[in-house]
Amino acid sequence: MMIDAIIAKVKGFIVNPVESFRAARPDTPDIIVPYFIALLLIHTVMTAIISLAGISVMGMLSPMMPGFAMPVVIFFGVLIGGAIVTILFSLWLHLWVYLLGGRKGLFETAKAVIYGMTPGMILGWIPFIGFLFCLWSIVLQIIGIRELQEMSSGKALVAMIIAVMVPLIVVVLLAMYFFVSMVSVSPIPVVP
Repeated sequence: MMIDAIIAKVKGFIVNPVESFRAARPDTPDIIVPYFIALLLIHTVMTAIISLAGISVMGMLSPMMPGFAMPVVIFFGVLIGGAIVTILFSLWLHLWVYLLGGRKGLFETAKAVIYGMTPGMILGWIPFIGFLFCLWSIVLQIIGIRELQEMSSGKALVAMIIAVMVPLIVVVLLAMYFFVSMVSVSPIPVVP
């Protein structure tokens, strides 16, 4: 029965997200947590399988680790990292949702994040086109914030843009800093 309910929710959030979010308003943690675990396991297993194909194409990824161990490392990294990132992103997004007027609570924001992740978790592992499903997940999360926090589309969009762009800008600035640091420390070859 639980598997049928999860499959029905997956189909609903992909095919008819607005109605699915409205129907999900009364959902409690005992419904959402198994749904999230199922999504995370599917994504984790498929990512590990894809990493096997990548290893066969690229050879051994690390001289210290045998090639067959990399999918295991990836499996646990994606599983644990996925759970941590989802929790942290829900908290971060909720800060902006709250500041923009969303007063239905953190749980509703987390619900929007988890349910909105459906296409990205189910199909985001596909090489070269997976990012499209991840973008669709962001759109679904905006719809989820709008529906579950009962905010305007504009405020939900602004909350998501801030929640995504601020960390992205920080990562880009850090990458630029480390790149400049590495280049400025590296010796410059002198041509005789």
